[in-house]
Parts: sequence; C-alpha cells; structure tokens
Amino acid sequence: MEAAFTGADIFVIPAGIPRKPGMTRDDLFKINAGIVQGLIEGVAKYAPKAFILVISNPVNSTVPIAAEVLKRAGVFDPKKLFGVTTLDVVRAETFVAAITGESNPAKTKIPVIGGHSGETIVPLFSQAEPAVTIPADKLDALVNRIQFGGDEVVKAKDGAGSATLSMAYAGFRFAEKLIRAVKGEKGLVEPSFVYLPGVSGGDAIAKIVGSDFFSVPIELGPGGAEKAIDVVSAANDYEKKLLEACYTGLGGNISKGVEFVQNPPPK
Repeated sequence: MEAAFTGADIFVIPAGIPRKPGMTRDDLFKINAGIVQGLIEGVAKYAPKAFILVISNPVNSTVPIAAEVLKRAGVFDPKKLFGVTTLDVVRAETFVAAITGESNPAKTKIPVIGGHSGETIVPLFSQAEPAVTIPADKLDALVNRIQFGGDEVVKAKDGAGSATLSMAYAGFRFAEKLIRAVKGEKGLVEPSFVYLPGVSGGDAIAKIVGSDFFSVPIELGPGGAEKAIDVVSAANDYEKKLLEACYTGLGGNISKGVEFVQNPPPK
C-alpha cells in the first residue's frame, strides 16, 4: 500500500463485491465497509492530501466511514472527499432523453440529489436545463427507474454482475471534471455526496435537509469542493414528497457508517 499510494493525487475507490440478485445494498455493507475502511486508512497514512472519490456501495454509508477514518487520523478535509453519485445523473439524463427525443443525453442537465440508493435518490426535473416537460402519467415510473436502475441491471445480468460499465463511465466523468477543475478550469459543476458543513454554502443546506452528508450540485475548483449549490429550496411539491422519503432513509444509512468505525463489528 505504501508503494502504491505515496505521491498519488487522486484516489478512485470502486473496490468491493458486486451485488447479486436478491441482494440489497445493505447486504453488501459489512464486506464493502471493511474494504473501504482499510483503503482509507492507507490513504490517510501515505497520501493525506489526496482527493478521494468513493464509488464503493453503499455510498450513503461508505463516505461517512471514510470521513470518520480521516478524522481519527487528523487529516479530514471535507473539500477533498466525494461520494460519486454521477451514475444517478447519467441515468436521469439518459431516461429523460428517451422521452424528450434528445439524441445527446448529456445536453440536458438534471440535478439529482440526496443519496445513492433507492428512495434516497431524488431527481429534480423541475430544475432541468434546458427545461423539460415530463408527462404526468410517466413521472412515477421515470423516478422509480432512476432510483432502482441498478436493480434492473443486476436482474438483467442474472447474477453475473452489476452496473459496472455505466458506473465506470460515471466515475470517469466525475474524476475527469475534478482533474480539469484542479487545473484551473472554471464553472464545472457535478452533484456529489459530501460532508456539507465543510463546504462553502453547505451549512445552510444541511439545516434544510437535516443531514450533514447529502448530495447536491458541487462547484469544483483547485481545492476540490469549492461550493455547495442549494437546489433543495426550489424543489416543487412532487419533489418535496420524494425528499421526505429520502431524509428518512439517509439518516439511518449515515449512522450505520459512523457506527461501523466507532464500534467495529466483531471479526
């Protein structure tokens, strides 16, 4: 680990076992939590100033685990720890493009906020750029597909894997944006699951959502997470109902991650 980690600027962590049919993200928790904890301990020791991009599921719990480990080592910089939720954005853009007929999904920007599993994933179609109109009779099914698209892939692969290719693309998209921002490019924004109180503008959002960890659009810069952008306040009534379910699920996920580090399960 020392030889591999020393001198690295960015860590992208997709390590862990994939989901199998019938498995929830929760089932993955103990195995993947231990893997992430061990890797972050190495980062804290050998590359404490590096940017860390956590892909390993369940992100809602593994990012708080990473934060706890970094805090204990005295090297936690909230601006440099990211939970990669870009896959949810990619799915939202792709599925909406199928409805609107847009040939290039990336031309439509849709903020997807909250967490990175099931009901904690909340797409804000009302704030899409350019504006999109989703037929009312397709809205529920569209939200469900964005929230549970991973289950669709696991089922389709019949136990042979999970959403690896789309996740690889999403991980690349976020990492590339961060690298460009670190090199000085301006105006780069991507939703990410971060520790809000440690990011400019994040405190106010944390108070609204009742959670310190939450995914919102993040303006990236040389230091990492330069600014958290409040899109929560402008959510419409339909989206507010989705957010209520998100808040409930997210609280338990975060506590589980923190608890894992503070009171490790017996080996």
